[in-house]
Amino acid sequence: MSAPAPTTPSDHPATAPTTRARLPIAVYILGLSVFALGTSEFMLSGILQPLARDLGVSIPQAGLLVSAFAIGMVVGAPVLAAATLRLPRRTTLIALLAVFGLGQVAGALAPSYGVLFASRVISALACAGFWAVGAAVAVSLVPVTARARAMAVMVGGLSIANIAGVPAGALLGQHAGWRAAFWAVAGLAALGLVGVIALVPRTAVPTGDDRPQLRRELTIYKDAQVWLALAATALNGAAVFALFSYLSPLLTDVAGLAESWVPTVLALFGVGALIGTFIGGRIADAHLFGTIFGGIVASTTVLTLLALTAQSPFAAIALSLMLGVTAFTTAPALNARMFNVATAAPTLAGATTTAAFNIGNTLGPWLGGLAISAHWGYRSVAWTGAALAAAAVVTTAVAFRLHRTRQHSRVVASSAATATAPAREATKQH
Repeated sequence: MSAPAPTTPSDHPATAPTTRARLPIAVYILGLSVFALGTSEFMLSGILQPLARDLGVSIPQAGLLVSAFAIGMVVGAPVLAAATLRLPRRTTLIALLAVFGLGQVAGALAPSYGVLFASRVISALACAGFWAVGAAVAVSLVPVTARARAMAVMVGGLSIANIAGVPAGALLGQHAGWRAAFWAVAGLAALGLVGVIALVPRTAVPTGDDRPQLRRELTIYKDAQVWLALAATALNGAAVFALFSYLSPLLTDVAGLAESWVPTVLALFGVGALIGTFIGGRIADAHLFGTIFGGIVASTTVLTLLALTAQSPFAAIALSLMLGVTAFTTAPALNARMFNVATAAPTLAGATTTAAFNIGNTLGPWLGGLAISAHWGYRSVAWTGAALAAAAVVTTAVAFRLHRTRQHSRVVASSAATATAPAREATKQH
């Protein structure tokens, strides 16, 4: 008689312990470093105008500096993960964080737009590599049942960057010049570098059968679950950034809020993101698919409600906060999910997740811009985000069905093997 298939989804190879493991300090140091990286990635939204005036370029040209960073992240994550595969991870983190810091210094000293553009690309490549390797280090320092919590700390660094780093960069840029914001991020990178050197443990390069091999790690891309996890991550990010990129004109032109309200609403979104990251980190290890489903379905609902009620200032503000909560509740789970389906390639798993998030960050604003260019109004970006989130729900449903099928197959195979063993033994005795 075969055992019944599991009734609750789980990607974990063992039953979760009853006690919660304490996260090592090194994980929090990695989160601090991500705070610096995230501040650099998003702070240009607050200093575009003074930057454009100083360098003599248009606002759209200045905006390309944001796109350059996102594209650098997409390309840099898998390339640098593959290039540094056999290097000690701690050494790789130190080198990448140092390059990132130097990129910020180059940006602060940039005499022209071209030099600043190049510094952004270099910083993005280093940022992508650090995130990919850092994520692999974070999950390697904790048991499998604490992976989502470890990733929540790293994602939390990004959330805090939106709450504190980006507004602070904008404030600093307005009062001390946009270059001061780059100097401040360089200082944060230096602080993170000291922390990594002092507190992230050394890891020797494996030399035996377990040493990293690019060909072996690339085999994860033969697994449909890896592609489904990548698609869900990209679609979730695209849904959020289709709206977030145009939240300012939506608030002023549709909801009728004064421009002075925009920084407050952006900060509220960041607060929601931090709350969501905390919630996701607490529940995702025990309810991985449930967290992903719940978060993305909630985001679909919030975006739909925002599209329907955007003319109300109260609704626009409240739903912006709620979108931060729902969108970032899924982030730790999506990260952990990728590591669970790509256990044979932890470095490329982190790189793939990084690339997926940034594909979404690039795709969402582009699709939102197409909707606006089609003269559908700023409200259309919320509908665009809702459609993308709904697609992420479908993708996750397919992944869950495939996961349940595989779980059932493994249980049946194991039970069959157990049942036939006595029969084989009886045959031998007769």
